[in-house]
Amino acid sequence: MACGHTTQIGQLRQPELTNAYLVGGGIASLAAAVHLVHDARVPPSQIHIFESEPGGPIHSAGTPETGYVLLAEQLLNFSCVCLYDLLSKVPSLTDPTKTVKQEIEEFNAVPGNRTHANSRLIARGTNGPQMVDAKDLGLRKKDRHDLVNIFLESEKKMNDLRVIDCFEEAFFRTNFWFMWATMFSFQPCHSAMEFRRYLHRFALGLPRIGTLELLDHTPYNQYDSIILPIETHLKAEGVNFKYDTGDVRLSFAENSDIKVEGINFNKNGDREFIQVEGQDIIFLTLGSAVTCTSVGSNHSPPAPLPSVHDALSALDGGWSLWSSFFFSSLLDTPHISELGNPMSFYSRTSHSNSLWFTVTLENPEFFKLFERLTSNAPGRGGLTTLKDSSWLLSIIVPHQPYFLNQPDGVQIFYGYALFPEKVGDIVRKPMVECTGQEIFTELLGLLDFPENPTRGNSIVVPCMMPYVTSPLLARRYEDRPQVIPKGSSNLALLGEFVEIPQDGMFTLEYSVRSAQTAVFDMMGLPKQPIGIHKGDQNLKTMALALKALLS
Repeated sequence: MACGHTTQIGQLRQPELTNAYLVGGGIASLAAAVHLVHDARVPPSQIHIFESEPGGPIHSAGTPETGYVLLAEQLLNFSCVCLYDLLSKVPSLTDPTKTVKQEIEEFNAVPGNRTHANSRLIARGTNGPQMVDAKDLGLRKKDRHDLVNIFLESEKKMNDLRVIDCFEEAFFRTNFWFMWATMFSFQPCHSAMEFRRYLHRFALGLPRIGTLELLDHTPYNQYDSIILPIETHLKAEGVNFKYDTGDVRLSFAENSDIKVEGINFNKNGDREFIQVEGQDIIFLTLGSAVTCTSVGSNHSPPAPLPSVHDALSALDGGWSLWSSFFFSSLLDTPHISELGNPMSFYSRTSHSNSLWFTVTLENPEFFKLFERLTSNAPGRGGLTTLKDSSWLLSIIVPHQPYFLNQPDGVQIFYGYALFPEKVGDIVRKPMVECTGQEIFTELLGLLDFPENPTRGNSIVVPCMMPYVTSPLLARRYEDRPQVIPKGSSNLALLGEFVEIPQDGMFTLEYSVRSAQTAVFDMMGLPKQPIGIHKGDQNLKTMALALKALLS
């Protein structure tokens, strides 16, 4: 165990005397570990990652026999500067002479791999599915005025405001809303503050909202293409992954600033303790957007929405550890107010829930019919939304294969619904109560595709994700703590629930940026993350965005 004098934030730490403890095995912790090794030169054996199970929270897996499962793939483009900086340090799984960044760049350099959606929206026509002209955003003069107002408004005036508080009801029936909401998983009850940030952060995408051009794709799903290569690299370097750990608690020094002095956790049924020494540092991923995710099957629905108690007692401990701060010795210090408000994010599952489903096929008929309907080959269409679906269904038909272990003759696509609590249009029950086959029946009916032979050769795995959009919930500015809380000497906070001004959360980029900020500050390195891409500060970008909104 490392020892020595206490080092203050921003002062250079001696890497050979530093043990780094990372609680959580998601992209934020993995990114922090990579930068600790490559930038801070901390010996890999002194980096310890605590996680309940291999694969972490973004684990995607499956077989042709049981069906594949994808969890919440996220949009990528050139503005993911921190993510691509991270991936430039990680070797590819399929070709170790290349980095993951190079692999993604080469994949997207192939013209047939770029997105150009010809059918971003599909409506229900009198004679079946009807392609919608996505160039027509459907905005009224009042809608445009409200969009400009929210764009120009100060964040401080948007505390607790919801998107629905800023627009008239008709706005939520426009083509703009259907495309923007399904691209970023926004709901009317979500935060107006986050909605404003996304308008600023992704202004470049407004002229292309109907075609989804400039999106980047990974060669396989994001677990196989990003998470697994990082894990494999870190293990090869010698980083210590402490699996099967749970109920992690931090003990803090009495009558001091925020200083962790010990880590308590369960390991294979036993309670263990690690003493935190002078130059040691702790990186904690706050909360969890995948806590209490439940997986159904072809013939069974996922479990019902969890209670608050379920969130706080979940195995991954993301919410309970953050909440435990408010029952620790920190409660008697002035710094407790610097640690955010977890309840603002875990207590409203009816507003943060989304239902994802992955379809495994052993018959090519669905792909043929879908390409004929949309005029998009697999991987070219990006996201297709059935705008008149009661569940607000969207599906993605990616390049094949999409899993490393996917054999020839097997096709995979996936989708999600923003309103799974509503009754379906064909299967007359809420989506949350539907089996995988019932969800597929609804989709085939909405597309006017025959059930045979597709349905009989499919495995559909539904996943209920109660907290997947919790980063977007309406909140107060102070509900998110800083990456380095005021008064902290050895604790940094990571992930989608920390505060990074001007950036849009619910992205891999956001989590990686938090990790880089934490490592560079904690280790006292003379560097900062690459600046946030600010499309709203580029005159040409803004002119094109305004033209798209006002035309």
